[in-house]
Amino acid sequence: MTKRVCMGNEAIALGAAKAGVSVVSGYPGTPSTEIIETFLNEKIPGIEVQWSTNEKTAMEVAAGAAYAGARSMVTMKQVGLNVAADPLMSLSYVGVEGGMVVVVADDPGPWSSQTEQDTRHFAKYANLPVFDPSSPEEAYQMVSSAFDLSEEFKLPVFLRPTTRVCHASATVDLENDPGPRPAAGFEKKPDWIIFPALSYRKHGELEQKQKLISDKVSALPFNRIIKGGRKGIAVSGISYLYAMEVIKEFDLDLTVFKVGTPYPLPLKLAEEFLSSVDQVMVVEELDPVLEEQLLLVSAGKNEIFGKMTGDMPCNGEYSFESIKNRLLKYAGAESADPDMVEIPNLPVRPPVLCAGCPHRASFYAAKTAAKNYEKTVYCGDIGCYTLGNAAPLNTVDTCLCMGAGITIAQGIKLAEKETKCIAFIGDSTFFHTGIPGIINAVYQNTDITIAVLDNHTTAMTGGQPHPGTGRTAMGMPAKPLDIEKILRACGVEHISTVDPFKYEETVAAFNNALEYNGPSAVIAKAPCIALIKLPGAVRRVNEACIGCLKCIKHLGCPAMSVGNDGKVVINESICTDCSLCVNVCPVGAIKKVDRNV
Repeated sequence: MTKRVCMGNEAIALGAAKAGVSVVSGYPGTPSTEIIETFLNEKIPGIEVQWSTNEKTAMEVAAGAAYAGARSMVTMKQVGLNVAADPLMSLSYVGVEGGMVVVVADDPGPWSSQTEQDTRHFAKYANLPVFDPSSPEEAYQMVSSAFDLSEEFKLPVFLRPTTRVCHASATVDLENDPGPRPAAGFEKKPDWIIFPALSYRKHGELEQKQKLISDKVSALPFNRIIKGGRKGIAVSGISYLYAMEVIKEFDLDLTVFKVGTPYPLPLKLAEEFLSSVDQVMVVEELDPVLEEQLLLVSAGKNEIFGKMTGDMPCNGEYSFESIKNRLLKYAGAESADPDMVEIPNLPVRPPVLCAGCPHRASFYAAKTAAKNYEKTVYCGDIGCYTLGNAAPLNTVDTCLCMGAGITIAQGIKLAEKETKCIAFIGDSTFFHTGIPGIINAVYQNTDITIAVLDNHTTAMTGGQPHPGTGRTAMGMPAKPLDIEKILRACGVEHISTVDPFKYEETVAAFNNALEYNGPSAVIAKAPCIALIKLPGAVRRVNEACIGCLKCIKHLGCPAMSVGNDGKVVINESICTDCSLCVNVCPVGAIKKVDRNV
């Protein structure tokens, strides 16, 4: 056994490797991304790893491996589970042969997501067990238990780390890695084919398994009771660490029910806990999943407080500070020292497109072309380019979910015939869920313009490859899929491919696309600035600057600011010589110079 400081996501990957996983699939999404990145960095022999096209694909790949008796893992963030829900719900009936762990990283806050949805609801909805780790160390141990439980009951099993568990670091005791378990091989049987009669029978069997699973998880070390007074708290996930910190610091006499498997509830332990206390405060991040189950078990015998009573916040991420006074009040203890200085909030720093980002050039060109029309709606999507919504670009009016920009644009166009609609989508998102919407636009002959912002990577989550990059997650060469050819195969006839930094050409391409009657496309192709080295030249503002600030007001480039004399200054340490600002300056005051001069 060795000790190693691990990020939570790293611990999950190493725990899976220790448990004998042989196939890992997923789609990048914060806070889950580093799980697969760890497998790629560790280069563990015998483990097949892939960034799949989307979460549905990843779920089905992992399921196929588990059908063949291999241990498999699929990773995603909470909104990715929405994409994978169709195969998941059927998998709960069909089942698996080898162990299959579904890692879904929830994002209370939310810090980098559209929603704060709680995966424990999905577990209950699908009648599948869920493990809820409170720390990286526990996440490492839970993975093995999740695989064992999956194989015993022939069901996929959830692991639901949250952002703090995923991105926290801790010293983890790593056990010896025995290597991937060999797959028994796919055995043909009728139960792999989900016909209605089978579904009816499997649903009944699944319901019967719930008590057996509950009894099984009651004996796991992740569920336990810490004896104290007649007032109790029930805690799940990262909230356990916060609650224990409050209890220890203020010496609170509380009985603690730690729940590591919130569904199905470890019923025997829950009954034992409720019989030992009169009142219960439930502390859990996001929804009252644990609280609702305890209310049913208690059947009115205990006073239960939590989100449903307004005693705990129902949204946002918890912390020591956010639950401290609530627990002190509940325990009847004195509040913290009134003279204690409250930690001030950090200043808000909204995200912004990088200096030299090709998306800024694409947005500006599209906006310039759209000035010819009375009304243009810019439909955005999920990725770095969502940041186009901020001033001064103001070129993202809608953003719903992966791939929806193209189809939202179609709905707006149908409702407002005279409105021009431009749908922006990134290259990775194009492959993820963009193609069906494009096919629909062609099939319905809807007059929208699709702007594919191709920066050659999955930029927002750290630069992962996708089907257009020409390599796999494991670094193997792959046939790069051509976005223009795919658009033509989908039936789009008017397509332009441009370098967005060639300003006049890009404006002309958008003009022509907007004038075209029917679905049109502009592919703005330039690499993410994170993929290239800074050039030897930069842009510098000379004495001709008149202080009009048009370059700042129109572009919002973070390399540009206002100097003490009211004129523009360019931060040459981050300038990429993209030259976009040159097209905005009315007096030609921005010149190209050597970076080191």
